[in-house]
Amino acid sequence: MIISSISLLKFRNHYKNNFSFSPKTTIIVGKNTSGKTNLIEAIYFLTIGKSFRLGRDLQVITFGEELARIKGTVKENGENIVLELVLTTGEVIKVPTPLKKFLVNDVAKRSIDFVGILKSVLFWPEDMELVTDSPSLRRHYLDSVLVQVDREYRRTILSYERAVRQRNKLLEAIRENKAHRHQLLFWDQLLIKQGNYMTDKREEYINFVNDYRLLQMEKLGARYQLFYDKSIISEMRLEQYSEAEIGAAVTLVGPHRDDIIFKIKNQKSKIKNTNDEYLELSVFGSRGEQRLAVLWLKLAELSFIEKKTNEKPVLLLDDIFSELDHEHRDIIFGMIENQQSILTVTDRHLIPERYSSEAKVIEL
Repeated sequence: MIISSISLLKFRNHYKNNFSFSPKTTIIVGKNTSGKTNLIEAIYFLTIGKSFRLGRDLQVITFGEELARIKGTVKENGENIVLELVLTTGEVIKVPTPLKKFLVNDVAKRSIDFVGILKSVLFWPEDMELVTDSPSLRRHYLDSVLVQVDREYRRTILSYERAVRQRNKLLEAIRENKAHRHQLLFWDQLLIKQGNYMTDKREEYINFVNDYRLLQMEKLGARYQLFYDKSIISEMRLEQYSEAEIGAAVTLVGPHRDDIIFKIKNQKSKIKNTNDEYLELSVFGSRGEQRLAVLWLKLAELSFIEKKTNEKPVLLLDDIFSELDHEHRDIIFGMIENQQSILTVTDRHLIPERYSSEAKVIEL
Protein backbone atom coordinates (compact mmCIF):
# COMPACT_ATOMS: atom_id res chain seq x y z
CA MET A 1 0.00 0.00 0.00
CA ILE A 2 1.14 3.52 -0.81
CA ILE A 3 -0.24 7.00 -0.23
CA SER A 4 -0.65 8.83 -3.52
CA SER A 5 -2.04 12.18 -2.39
CA ILE A 6 -3.26 14.20 0.56
CA SER A 7 -5.36 17.33 0.91
CA LEU A 8 -5.27 19.51 4.01
CA LEU A 9 -7.84 22.03 5.13
CA LYS A 10 -7.11 24.33 8.08
CA PHE A 11 -4.48 21.95 9.39
CA ARG A 12 -1.83 23.94 11.28
CA ASN A 13 -0.22 26.31 8.75
CA HIS A 14 -1.68 24.45 5.75
CA TYR A 15 -4.91 26.41 5.30
CA LYS A 16 -5.80 24.72 2.03
CA ASN A 17 -3.18 22.61 0.29
CA ASN A 18 -2.98 19.51 -1.89
CA PHE A 19 0.07 17.29 -2.34
CA SER A 20 0.82 14.20 -4.41
CA PHE A 21 3.56 11.68 -3.69
CA SER A 22 5.77 9.38 -5.70
CA PRO A 23 5.22 5.65 -5.14
CA LYS A 24 8.96 5.51 -4.48
CA THR A 25 10.63 8.58 -2.94
CA THR A 26 9.32 12.07 -2.25
CA ILE A 27 11.57 14.78 -0.83
CA ILE A 28 9.90 17.72 0.92
CA VAL A 29 12.26 20.71 1.01
CA GLY A 30 11.73 23.84 3.07
CA LYS A 31 13.04 26.07 5.80
CA ASN A 32 12.16 25.51 9.42
CA THR A 33 8.54 26.58 10.15
CA SER A 34 7.59 26.11 6.48
CA GLY A 35 5.24 23.23 7.33
CA LYS A 36 7.37 20.18 6.47
CA THR A 37 6.78 18.42 9.78
CA ASN A 38 3.10 19.38 9.68
CA LEU A 39 2.74 17.53 6.38
CA ILE A 40 4.41 14.43 7.82
CA GLU A 41 2.15 14.75 10.87
CA ALA A 42 -0.94 14.77 8.66
CA ILE A 43 0.11 11.54 6.96
CA TYR A 44 0.72 9.99 10.36
CA PHE A 45 -2.76 11.05 11.48
CA LEU A 46 -4.13 8.85 8.68
CA THR A 47 -2.10 5.94 10.09
CA ILE A 48 -3.04 5.88 13.77
CA GLY A 49 -5.71 8.56 14.06
CA LYS A 50 -3.69 10.88 16.27
CA SER A 51 -0.60 13.08 16.27
CA PHE A 52 2.91 11.97 17.12
CA ARG A 53 3.36 15.27 18.94
CA LEU A 54 2.53 15.70 22.60
CA GLY A 55 -0.52 17.77 23.41
CA ARG A 56 -4.16 17.73 22.42
CA ASP A 57 -4.91 16.70 18.85
CA LEU A 58 -7.29 19.63 18.43
CA GLN A 59 -4.27 21.94 18.53
CA VAL A 60 -3.71 21.02 14.87
CA ILE A 61 -6.74 23.10 13.87
CA THR A 62 -5.55 26.39 12.36
CA PHE A 63 -5.75 29.12 14.98
CA GLY A 64 -9.15 30.79 15.00
CA GLU A 65 -10.86 28.01 13.04
CA GLU A 66 -13.28 25.36 14.27
CA LEU A 67 -12.51 22.46 11.96
CA ALA A 68 -9.56 20.75 10.28
CA ARG A 69 -9.72 18.06 7.59
CA ILE A 70 -7.11 15.57 6.37
CA LYS A 71 -8.05 13.57 3.28
CA GLY A 72 -5.67 11.07 1.73
CA THR A 73 -5.87 8.63 -1.15
CA VAL A 74 -4.04 5.35 -0.70
CA LYS A 75 -3.61 2.62 -3.29
CA GLU A 76 -3.83 -1.06 -2.52
CA ASN A 77 -3.70 -3.72 -5.23
CA GLY A 78 -4.50 -1.12 -7.87
CA GLU A 79 -7.59 0.22 -6.09
CA ASN A 80 -8.00 3.60 -4.40
CA ILE A 81 -9.06 3.93 -0.77
CA VAL A 82 -9.93 7.42 0.46
CA LEU A 83 -9.16 8.04 4.13
CA GLU A 84 -10.58 11.14 5.77
CA LEU A 85 -10.21 12.49 9.28
CA VAL A 86 -12.10 15.54 10.50
CA LEU A 87 -11.28 17.26 13.78
CA THR A 88 -13.64 19.82 15.19
CA THR A 89 -14.03 21.86 18.34
CA GLY A 90 -17.68 20.84 18.39
CA GLU A 91 -19.16 24.30 17.85
CA VAL A 92 -19.38 24.03 14.07
CA ILE A 93 -21.64 20.96 14.20
CA LYS A 94 -23.39 21.85 17.45
CA VAL A 95 -22.15 19.06 19.68
CA PRO A 96 -21.13 19.63 23.30
CA THR A 97 -17.62 18.15 23.16
CA PRO A 98 -14.70 18.20 20.70
CA LEU A 99 -14.53 15.19 18.43
CA LYS A 100 -12.90 13.38 15.54
CA LYS A 101 -14.73 11.84 12.63
CA PHE A 102 -13.23 9.00 10.63
CA LEU A 103 -14.33 8.12 7.10
CA VAL A 104 -13.25 5.45 4.61
CA ASN A 105 -14.50 6.00 1.06
CA ASP A 106 -16.97 8.57 2.48
CA VAL A 107 -18.43 6.06 4.94
CA ALA A 108 -18.17 6.89 8.65
CA LYS A 109 -16.06 4.39 10.61
CA ARG A 110 -15.03 3.78 14.19
CA SER A 111 -11.42 4.58 14.98
CA ILE A 112 -10.55 0.88 15.39
CA ASP A 113 -11.73 0.26 11.81
CA PHE A 114 -9.81 3.27 10.45
CA VAL A 115 -6.46 2.94 12.19
CA GLY A 116 -3.96 0.65 10.49
CA ILE A 117 -5.35 0.81 6.95
CA LEU A 118 -2.36 2.97 6.00
CA LYS A 119 0.75 1.69 7.73
CA SER A 120 3.78 3.85 8.32
CA VAL A 121 7.01 4.08 10.27
CA LEU A 122 7.97 7.52 11.51
CA PHE A 123 11.54 8.56 12.28
CA TRP A 124 11.90 12.15 13.49
CA PRO A 125 14.31 14.02 15.81
CA GLU A 126 12.09 13.62 18.88
CA ASP A 127 12.54 9.84 18.59
CA MET A 128 16.07 10.39 19.85
CA GLU A 129 14.49 11.07 23.25
CA LEU A 130 12.97 7.59 23.44
CA VAL A 131 16.07 6.43 25.31
CA THR A 132 16.11 9.18 27.93
CA ASP A 133 12.63 10.68 28.19
CA SER A 134 9.65 9.60 30.29
CA PRO A 135 8.11 6.09 30.28
CA SER A 136 4.88 7.53 28.82
CA LEU A 137 6.75 8.37 25.62
CA ARG A 138 7.97 4.79 25.31
CA ARG A 139 4.51 3.36 26.04
CA HIS A 140 3.08 5.64 23.36
CA TYR A 141 5.70 4.32 20.96
CA LEU A 142 4.81 0.67 21.68
CA ASP A 143 1.13 1.38 21.13
CA SER A 144 1.77 3.29 17.88
CA VAL A 145 3.37 0.17 16.40
CA LEU A 146 0.93 -2.40 17.72
CA VAL A 147 -2.30 -0.61 16.79
CA GLN A 148 -1.21 -0.76 13.15
CA VAL A 149 -0.89 -4.53 13.04
CA ASP A 150 -3.47 -5.82 15.55
CA ARG A 151 -7.13 -4.80 15.47
CA GLU A 152 -7.78 -6.56 18.77
CA TYR A 153 -5.00 -4.52 20.37
CA ARG A 154 -6.74 -1.35 19.14
CA ARG A 155 -10.01 -2.44 20.70
CA THR A 156 -8.35 -3.60 23.92
CA ILE A 157 -6.33 -0.47 24.57
CA LEU A 158 -9.34 1.80 24.13
CA SER A 159 -11.39 -0.34 26.49
CA TYR A 160 -8.51 -0.62 28.98
CA GLU A 161 -7.97 3.13 29.14
CA ARG A 162 -11.67 3.77 29.72
CA ALA A 163 -11.74 1.09 32.43
CA VAL A 164 -8.75 2.63 34.24
CA ARG A 165 -10.50 6.01 34.29
CA GLN A 166 -13.69 4.45 35.68
CA ARG A 167 -11.76 2.41 38.25
CA ASN A 168 -9.89 5.51 39.41
CA LYS A 169 -13.20 7.32 39.95
CA LEU A 170 -14.43 4.36 41.96
CA LEU A 171 -11.22 4.33 44.05
CA GLU A 172 -11.82 7.98 44.86
CA ALA A 173 -15.41 7.24 45.86
CA ILE A 174 -14.23 4.38 48.11
CA ARG A 175 -11.68 6.70 49.72
CA GLU A 176 -14.49 9.17 50.47
CA ASN A 177 -16.74 6.38 51.84
CA LYS A 178 -19.19 6.82 48.98
CA ALA A 179 -18.70 3.32 47.53
CA HIS A 180 -17.77 -0.19 48.68
CA ARG A 181 -14.63 -2.14 47.86
CA HIS A 182 -16.56 -5.07 46.41
CA GLN A 183 -17.54 -2.79 43.51
CA LEU A 184 -13.92 -3.03 42.31
CA LEU A 185 -14.35 -6.70 41.39
CA PHE A 186 -15.88 -6.05 37.95
CA TRP A 187 -13.21 -3.52 36.98
CA ASP A 188 -10.42 -5.69 38.39
CA GLN A 189 -11.42 -8.67 36.25
CA LEU A 190 -11.81 -6.49 33.16
CA LEU A 191 -8.41 -4.85 33.60
CA ILE A 192 -6.69 -8.18 34.26
CA LYS A 193 -8.05 -9.68 31.03
CA GLN A 194 -7.31 -6.64 28.88
CA GLY A 195 -4.03 -5.81 30.57
CA ASN A 196 -2.65 -9.31 30.05
CA TYR A 197 -3.45 -9.14 26.35
CA MET A 198 -1.62 -5.82 26.04
CA THR A 199 1.35 -7.17 27.99
CA ASP A 200 1.60 -10.26 25.77
CA LYS A 201 1.56 -8.20 22.57
CA ARG A 202 4.08 -5.68 23.85
CA GLU A 203 6.35 -8.51 24.94
CA GLU A 204 6.05 -10.14 21.52
CA TYR A 205 7.18 -6.94 19.81
CA ILE A 206 10.06 -6.36 22.23
CA ASN A 207 11.26 -9.94 21.72
CA PHE A 208 11.13 -9.38 17.96
CA VAL A 209 13.26 -6.25 18.28
CA ASN A 210 15.82 -8.07 20.41
CA ASP A 211 15.97 -10.96 17.95
CA TYR A 212 16.35 -8.53 15.06
CA ARG A 213 19.92 -7.83 16.12
CA LEU A 214 20.68 -11.49 15.34
CA LEU A 215 18.95 -11.47 11.95
CA GLN A 216 20.21 -8.29 10.35
CA MET A 217 22.53 -5.33 10.91
CA GLU A 218 24.76 -7.40 13.19
CA LYS A 219 27.33 -4.63 13.45
CA LEU A 220 24.68 -2.21 14.71
CA GLY A 221 22.11 -4.35 16.47
CA ALA A 222 24.25 -6.76 18.46
CA ARG A 223 25.24 -3.93 20.79
CA TYR A 224 21.71 -3.13 21.94
CA GLN A 225 18.83 -4.77 23.76
CA LEU A 226 15.42 -3.74 25.06
CA PHE A 227 14.41 -4.74 28.58
CA TYR A 228 10.66 -4.90 29.18
CA ASP A 229 9.93 -3.47 32.63
CA LYS A 230 6.34 -4.69 32.70
CA SER A 231 3.82 -3.91 35.38
CA ILE A 232 1.98 -7.20 35.74
CA ILE A 233 -1.68 -6.91 36.62
CA SER A 234 -3.22 -9.79 38.58
CA GLU A 235 -5.57 -10.40 41.49
CA MET A 236 -2.59 -10.84 43.80
CA ARG A 237 -0.93 -7.57 42.78
CA LEU A 238 -4.18 -5.61 42.95
CA GLU A 239 -4.71 -6.97 46.44
CA GLN A 240 -1.11 -6.11 47.35
CA TYR A 241 -1.58 -2.47 46.30
CA SER A 242 -5.23 -2.07 47.36
CA GLU A 243 -4.64 0.27 50.32
CA ALA A 244 -2.20 2.43 48.39
CA GLU A 245 -4.58 2.62 45.42
CA ILE A 246 -7.48 3.75 47.58
CA GLY A 247 -5.29 6.32 49.30
CA ALA A 248 -4.06 7.72 45.98
CA ALA A 249 -7.33 7.09 44.06
CA VAL A 250 -5.15 5.78 41.23
CA THR A 251 -4.68 2.33 39.69
CA LEU A 252 -1.04 1.58 40.43
CA VAL A 253 -0.44 -1.64 38.47
CA GLY A 254 -1.01 -2.61 34.86
CA PRO A 255 0.39 -1.88 31.39
CA HIS A 256 -0.34 1.84 31.78
CA ARG A 257 2.68 1.70 34.15
CA ASP A 258 4.95 -0.28 31.80
CA ASP A 259 8.35 0.88 30.61
CA ILE A 260 11.05 -0.30 28.23
CA ILE A 261 14.71 0.27 29.02
CA PHE A 262 17.35 0.54 26.30
CA LYS A 263 20.53 -1.31 27.14
CA ILE A 264 23.99 -1.45 25.57
CA LYS A 265 26.45 -4.31 25.62
CA ASN A 266 28.98 -3.90 28.40
CA GLN A 267 32.42 -3.22 26.99
CA LYS A 268 34.68 -4.38 29.85
CA SER A 269 37.22 -1.78 28.92
CA LYS A 270 34.64 0.90 29.79
CA ILE A 271 32.79 -0.45 32.80
CA LYS A 272 34.90 -2.86 34.82
CA ASN A 273 33.10 -2.94 38.15
CA THR A 274 30.09 -4.96 37.07
CA ASN A 275 29.36 -8.39 35.67
CA ASP A 276 26.23 -7.25 33.82
CA GLU A 277 26.28 -8.18 30.15
CA TYR A 278 24.17 -5.13 29.26
CA LEU A 279 24.11 -1.69 30.87
CA GLU A 280 21.43 1.00 30.84
CA LEU A 281 21.98 3.08 27.72
CA SER A 282 20.64 6.34 29.17
CA VAL A 283 23.34 6.20 31.88
CA PHE A 284 26.32 4.54 30.21
CA GLY A 285 25.81 5.31 26.53
CA SER A 286 27.02 8.34 24.62
CA ARG A 287 24.60 10.55 22.68
CA GLY A 288 25.83 8.93 19.48
CA GLU A 289 25.19 5.44 20.85
CA GLN A 290 21.69 6.48 21.88
CA ARG A 291 21.00 7.70 18.34
CA LEU A 292 22.14 4.40 16.88
CA ALA A 293 19.93 2.46 19.27
CA VAL A 294 16.91 4.37 17.97
CA LEU A 295 18.01 3.69 14.39
CA TRP A 296 18.21 -0.03 15.24
CA LEU A 297 14.72 0.17 16.74
CA LYS A 298 13.29 1.79 13.60
CA LEU A 299 14.86 -0.85 11.36
CA ALA A 300 13.26 -3.54 13.49
CA GLU A 301 9.91 -1.70 13.43
CA LEU A 302 9.89 -1.67 9.64
CA SER A 303 10.57 -5.38 9.57
CA PHE A 304 7.96 -6.16 12.25
CA ILE A 305 5.11 -4.33 10.50
CA GLU A 306 5.94 -5.96 7.18
CA LYS A 307 6.10 -9.41 8.76
CA LYS A 308 2.78 -8.98 10.58
CA THR A 309 0.82 -7.48 7.67
CA ASN A 310 2.62 -8.62 4.51
CA GLU A 311 2.72 -4.95 3.54
CA LYS A 312 5.64 -2.56 3.37
CA PRO A 313 4.84 0.48 5.52
CA VAL A 314 5.38 4.00 4.24
CA LEU A 315 8.64 5.35 5.66
CA LEU A 316 8.32 8.90 7.02
CA LEU A 317 11.65 10.62 7.72
CA ASP A 318 11.46 14.09 9.19
CA ASP A 319 14.72 16.10 9.34
CA ILE A 320 16.76 13.26 10.82
CA PHE A 321 19.91 13.47 8.69
CA SER A 322 21.56 16.07 10.90
CA GLU A 323 21.32 13.58 13.79
CA LEU A 324 23.41 10.88 12.08
CA ASP A 325 26.94 10.59 10.73
CA HIS A 326 27.70 9.66 7.10
CA GLU A 327 27.97 5.91 7.78
CA HIS A 328 24.56 5.71 9.38
CA ARG A 329 22.97 8.04 6.86
CA ASP A 330 23.88 5.36 4.32
CA ILE A 331 21.81 2.87 6.33
CA ILE A 332 18.85 5.27 6.07
CA PHE A 333 19.35 5.66 2.34
CA GLY A 334 19.33 1.87 2.06
CA MET A 335 15.95 1.87 3.85
CA ILE A 336 14.56 4.44 1.42
CA GLU A 337 14.98 2.13 -1.55
CA ASN A 338 12.87 -0.67 -0.05
CA GLN A 339 9.45 1.00 0.24
CA GLN A 340 7.62 4.24 -0.42
CA SER A 341 9.53 6.94 1.45
CA ILE A 342 8.59 10.53 2.21
CA LEU A 343 11.35 12.62 3.76
CA THR A 344 11.87 16.21 4.74
CA VAL A 345 15.08 18.25 4.57
CA THR A 346 16.03 21.89 4.90
CA ASP A 347 18.56 21.51 2.07
CA ARG A 348 18.09 19.17 -0.88
CA HIS A 349 21.84 18.68 -1.09
CA LEU A 350 21.71 16.62 2.11
CA ILE A 351 20.40 13.80 -0.11
CA PRO A 352 23.03 12.24 -2.40
CA GLU A 353 22.32 12.63 -6.11
CA ARG A 354 21.95 8.89 -6.66
CA TYR A 355 18.94 8.89 -4.34
CA SER A 356 17.41 12.26 -5.23
CA SER A 357 17.75 12.29 -9.03
CA GLU A 358 14.56 10.28 -9.62
CA ALA A 359 12.69 11.44 -6.53
CA LYS A 360 9.67 13.73 -6.60
CA VAL A 361 10.51 17.05 -4.91
CA ILE A 362 8.02 19.26 -3.10
CA GLU A 363 9.21 22.77 -2.32
CA LEU A 364 7.54 24.55 0.62
